[in-house]
Order: sequence, then structure tokens, then C-alpha cells
Amino acid sequence: MNNFFEDIKKFNDMYSLPNSERLNWLSSERLKNFKSILSEEVEEVDEIVEMMDQNADKLEVYTAISDWLGDMIVYCASEARRWGIPMNEVLDKIMESNFSKLGSDGKVIMDERGKVLKGPNFMPPEPMIKDSIKNLL
Repeated sequence: MNNFFEDIKKFNDMYSLPNSERLNWLSSERLKNFKSILSEEVEEVDEIVEMMDQNADKLEVYTAISDWLGDMIVYCASEARRWGIPMNEVLDKIMESNFSKLGSDGKVIMDERGKVLKGPNFMPPEPMIKDSIKNLL
């Protein structure tokens, strides 16, 4: 079975997209374009919400949600590859940071939407990410 990030490399190669093993400086215009395309992807949730509001078959809704989330993950992973960002390592650092968000009582802190908030022992991921990628410049 192929590794997801190996498949992203193959995808970028197949479609002649930038595919860097080292950090690859691209333009601010590239980020603007990425934001625009990703925003279009995010807005596709409205179609899924409409399906749910019309009491669509649950399997159809789960399929649509799976495809929607998967498309965004693939798109983000492909963009990281353009920039030469090692997403597997970066995600490890982000998760390590996420595990430090607990409150002082060891319990999760959430807002009313269910977003996990930062506790007093939170370790931001950026220093860990910086340390991880600095040798790729």
C-alpha cells in the first residue's frame, strides 16, 4: 500500500506541479490563488448541508462529506509539496502541540462550537516546526 504523501508526490509529478524535496520559495500570488481555490472547496459544504436539510440518504451524505474532506486534504498536501514542506513531520509537530492544550485539571477546554481551546500548558507548534524544517532551506 502506498503512503499518502508518496501518492501526493506522484500526483504532483503526473500533473507537472512543483514537487520539491526542499523548501521552495513561491510567490505571494501562489498563496492568493491557493486561498481562492481552497475557499471554493470549503464552500462546497453548502451542498452537503442542503442534502442534509432535505433529509438525503445518510450514506449519500457520509459519502459527500468524505469526498469533501478528502479533496481538501489532498489539495492542502499537494500545495505543501509545491512549497517543499514535509507535511508528515509538520503534522506530527502540530499534533504534539494539540496534545498540550488540556486545562490545568487535565480536561479538555472547548468553546460552544466544539473547538478545542488552548490550556495553560499549551506549547505552540511553530518553534517545533521551525526546528524541523530549518535544514531544508
